[in-house]
Amino acid sequence: MRLRWLALLALAPLSGCGLIYKVDAQQGNLFDKATVESLKPGMSKRQVLLVMGSPSVISPFDQDRWDYVSTIRRGRNKMATKDLTLYFENDQLAKIDGDYFPEDPDQLIRDARKYKREYPDEKRSDEDRKKKRRGGDQGQG
Repeated sequence: MRLRWLALLALAPLSGCGLIYKVDAQQGNLFDKATVESLKPGMSKRQVLLVMGSPSVISPFDQDRWDYVSTIRRGRNKMATKDLTLYFENDQLAKIDGDYFPEDPDQLIRDARKYKREYPDEKRSDEDRKKKRRGGDQGQG
């Protein structure tokens, strides 16, 4: 009995060290597909700034290149990094290069369920909406 208490006492401080649970961490500029696809060649820097927000990096040596950098770490998984680079010529968008984190509604819903959260219905699949309606109808009465 004393050994159990001693083991429990030894493990208790470790429970707050992140050994049990690790929060998802997103940093930087995270864009959905629609935002990135709304960029069109010929847009001015100001228009791009209004759509995308401030870039993560503007090189002092190359004012015609804007870099948007984002990272995400889900739980204890490896950190994923994405870069989106915009090139300008004569203060107009000329080229878009790189990748980004497209918003995947199915992944968002899976993540939300993991934490017992609910997303608005427009992000739910048709099947999920039907399940919710059936569950809501059965609970009332």
